[in-house]
Amino acid sequence: MDKYDVIVIGGSVAGLRAAEQLANRGLNVLCLDKKQEIGVPKQCGEGISLGHLQKLGIKPDRRWASQKINGAILYAPNGSAVEIDFGKTMGFVLERKAFEKHLAKKAAKAGATVKVKSNVTEVKRTEGGVIVSVCDLFANTYFAKAIFACDGPQSVIANKMGLPISIKPEDLDSGIQYEMAGIEFEKEKFIHLWFGNDIAPRGYVWLFPKGKQHANVGIGIGAHIRGSAKEYLDKWIEVRPEIKKGSIIEVNSGVIPVGGLLKKMTADNLIVIGDAAHQVNPIHGGGMGIAMEAADIATSVFEKAFQKNDFSDATFDEYNRIWWERCGNKLMRLVQIRKMMESLNDNDFNTIAEAFTGEEILTIQSGDFAKIRAIILKKLISKPALLKVMLKYLSA
Repeated sequence: MDKYDVIVIGGSVAGLRAAEQLANRGLNVLCLDKKQEIGVPKQCGEGISLGHLQKLGIKPDRRWASQKINGAILYAPNGSAVEIDFGKTMGFVLERKAFEKHLAKKAAKAGATVKVKSNVTEVKRTEGGVIVSVCDLFANTYFAKAIFACDGPQSVIANKMGLPISIKPEDLDSGIQYEMAGIEFEKEKFIHLWFGNDIAPRGYVWLFPKGKQHANVGIGIGAHIRGSAKEYLDKWIEVRPEIKKGSIIEVNSGVIPVGGLLKKMTADNLIVIGDAAHQVNPIHGGGMGIAMEAADIATSVFEKAFQKNDFSDATFDEYNRIWWERCGNKLMRLVQIRKMMESLNDNDFNTIAEAFTGEEILTIQSGDFAKIRAIILKKLISKPALLKVMLKYLSA
């Protein structure tokens, strides 16, 4: 059988970034993806922050960074809007298919072997490593010292390797998105988000511009909510003639982990990253930047393990520690804020929209308690109705 230093299972952003970074360290890497084409289908709103790209050393390219984003407009149930305008580019709406192929090319150029239409059917520990069985055009078997599981929220691979990964229904969102052309909307450099329990219970409707009269229009709702995400999205579009008149040129759907963060993401010969480790922002459901940052941490830890020829859980545990220090603790706080938001009714959303500026809402989301207290005390003097909402926030 073919032998590798490490096998990455899952060829999305987490797996492709890991494959590239591992190969850049001189390791013999195989990246397997069950789909027949990298990047297809996309299951993503396609937004990413400039800050994440800069941190990862990825230079935006017009071939996959289709629309610059300067801010966001948040709409309350009563229609009032809060605009967050940074006055400069703060992120992009991507062509994710092109972006993932860009990552795949970088991984291949670094020396990794990327194989599509390769469905992993079995993983089994053996002396010195792991045997991976694959069903592709032919039945193949590979050997590696360890594997990176990047295979989605339920991570079949991690479970097969003895690391139980499950997620509660209340920590999953159900999402559907239409890529639409021929629609009308204002401010192409802003993402647009609509909130309200009748609009999107435990979630929001989004419009992510991809150019003039072209955008991703989607919705995320709690997976445990009665009624489908499609029903809620279609209902929202039905009363908006400027959107309804457009053509749907692509449909995407899937589930999004918005909680259930894993304290432990490793086992002997195993590291789990990306959606498989539920590494997603619980507020807005974005995970591309977080997943790639986790991939960088994991590859650094793996390189040390390779140098010591020690692929034990004890050695890989450094990944758990570093990721929680850099990312996990902040995301855990955001989980609590997400739960607080679930308790808000439409009147609460309206009160927030009328009381706070966009910058103040960003501060409240950040979890910086010193700044939050100062804002709240100032607002309560003129807006006593905020007290009930803020008590929900502070008790989250």
